[in-house]
Amino acid sequence: MPRFSIIVPTHGVAGRLSQALDSVLGQSFGDLELIPVCDAPDAPAAEVAAGYAGRDPRVKPVHSPPSAGLDGARNAGLRAASGAYVLFLDGDDLLLPGTLAAVDARLTETAGVDVLYVEHERAPWWEGDPVNPVGPLFAGAPKGAFAPAELPGLTGAALPAWSAVYRRTFLTEHELAFPDGHFTDLGWGGLVTVAARRIAVLHRVVVRHRLRRQGSRLNLPGEGQHALLDQVELVLARAASCALPAERTGPLFDQLFALVLKTAARPERLARGHRAFFRRAARLYRRFRPAGHRMPRGSLGVQHRLLAVGAYDAFHALRDANRLAGRAAETVPRPHAVRTRLRYRAALRRPLDPNLVVYCAYWGRGYACNPAAIHAKARELAPGLRQVFLVEAGQEHTLPKDVEYAVLGSHRAWELLARATYLVNNANFAEGVVKRPGSVHLQTQHGTPLKTMGVDQSTYPVVAARSGSFTRLLGRVDRWDFNLSANRHSTRMWERAFPGSWEALEYGYPRNDVFYTATAADVARIRRELGIPENRLAVLYAPTHRDHHSGFEPGLDLEEFCAAAGEDVVVLLRAHYFYDQGRTRHSDRIIDVTAHRSTEDVCLAADALITDYSSIMFDYANLDRPIVVYADDWEVYQQSRGVYFDLMAEPPGPVARTPEELAAVFRERAYAGPESTALRAGFRARFCEFDDGRAAERVVRRVLLGEPPQALPPVLPLAERVPAPAAVTLVRS
Repeated sequence: MPRFSIIVPTHGVAGRLSQALDSVLGQSFGDLELIPVCDAPDAPAAEVAAGYAGRDPRVKPVHSPPSAGLDGARNAGLRAASGAYVLFLDGDDLLLPGTLAAVDARLTETAGVDVLYVEHERAPWWEGDPVNPVGPLFAGAPKGAFAPAELPGLTGAALPAWSAVYRRTFLTEHELAFPDGHFTDLGWGGLVTVAARRIAVLHRVVVRHRLRRQGSRLNLPGEGQHALLDQVELVLARAASCALPAERTGPLFDQLFALVLKTAARPERLARGHRAFFRRAARLYRRFRPAGHRMPRGSLGVQHRLLAVGAYDAFHALRDANRLAGRAAETVPRPHAVRTRLRYRAALRRPLDPNLVVYCAYWGRGYACNPAAIHAKARELAPGLRQVFLVEAGQEHTLPKDVEYAVLGSHRAWELLARATYLVNNANFAEGVVKRPGSVHLQTQHGTPLKTMGVDQSTYPVVAARSGSFTRLLGRVDRWDFNLSANRHSTRMWERAFPGSWEALEYGYPRNDVFYTATAADVARIRRELGIPENRLAVLYAPTHRDHHSGFEPGLDLEEFCAAAGEDVVVLLRAHYFYDQGRTRHSDRIIDVTAHRSTEDVCLAADALITDYSSIMFDYANLDRPIVVYADDWEVYQQSRGVYFDLMAEPPGPVARTPEELAAVFRERAYAGPESTALRAGFRARFCEFDDGRAAERVVRRVLLGEPPQALPPVLPLAERVPAPAAVTLVRS
């Protein structure tokens, strides 16, 4: 029997789950079983948990449907637990280093306690110092084990479930389980308080609770707020049935009704039924008020008295009088020019145009990427929509002649942004764009993340310095309604990098549809347009940018590479778009395609890919053509930028560390060997999960036409997909 069973509900936290599990498995005290509770075997978090279970026999995942809620998940974990003591940990929180050893030592000192209460810290999701909110509650606690009556103010009702360690036989003897519905921690903690006979305290922070940017679900308005009274009634009724003495029920009563009054004083939490909530609370107050109970002093005491007599109108007046006289108004950035600002504000007062879709790609660089692919498919499936692309000045010529456009920053562009019902971007619209009620913002992204993104960049100084204000970034994230994903890895990382209330669309990247719809004739045409000689092995070299470099540095002498790799090799050089200055670097063996508007065309033309850490590898993998990683500075890149997984351990093909190794890979055809093929197959299975040639159709039907998810074309299994053929068939697997 393990010493500890640690139960971790995982619903909605797949992006941070690995950090929570690592914090448990990395403890110096290892006599434990770790029980992640997942929605279903095919849920995103279940994949993470299964990976850990395959590596560590202490990890024992179980399943509980989302409909069962947090209480159902924890109860499922309890049923599976076999340890002497039980701990709970939320799937996005952390068990601090060394704490299990400290808990074990304290339990040994206080042998046989029913509950060991531990300290926790609440860490702001983004910035600021963590705080320890339970210090005052633990003040005055005896040094050893003690009866609850010796410190009646210490009740589980005031603590989350993960701020305590429970003896499992105590839980089973009293048939304790998490009660149904909202505020389950409150009900659980209260029931544990009533049942416990010996408790102890550990004056050490054990859990780091990472506050969510979206806030606690318990603060959301709705009918769930009324469940607070259900939990209060459950706990106080149990206390009454156990004849708990008044000196213990008094503090418990006060703590429970402090929460009730807090909710009653915030009508925004109660979507409706304010008066009904107050009246029921008043009935419970009178029914369970302990004998000899003394009401608090001051304003809180006044609230108690008004609740006791059910004086809702007076309570309502007191609440309004106590509210702040004014709040700092949120300011929304506007276009800088006064006339443009006024026109934009005027346009915001006009109704939304239900048929207007506004697109933008790469901050206005032109008709490209996922927005362009969605635009093209929408013309086919939703011809009644008016679609307008936004481009920066000087890039108008890059758009197809039949595509309506507006120049970024112009009066017309701002008016379109004000009136559009649908806004589609693979980056972000400007600060001043207002998210209007009824509008739909689709963030398509423009790659699968290997390097850290969004707020995950904060711990990397060079990147953070160039990223600008993360607060402003998150203001833009708050406009998103949908966020596109090409694989479950991306879904989890976007959840971490861009915390918000958006809905993930695991539909694949529309820009990659062409990799399955293009023909051999299309490939031949593109190669002619790019000037690739026939029967030459076209190798696309696409390095990513380095945040610690000031400009484009190829990192590889391409002339020397061509000479060493073989006479049949030509290189297509595509520098990162940050370095597209309109210049070309052509030679007999090198074709500069940096300025070519379509990355997809360049990929179709290439027989193989060399990259370092660019996200182009994830897209190119759809073509099932050789990929070689040139990682001459992996350690530097890893430390300066941060990465989400170890590419060296899970590459899509051979890894070369020096120019000589890279040339040998091509000279000896290792890129087309069985080992390379096996690496690529594993990489494709993980990262080409949803790209099947119909991603744009799924997006248009769901977002622009409003069709339900179940009506969309299902994702074609990877084994059944046929990518566009390579021009040089020798390199195909």
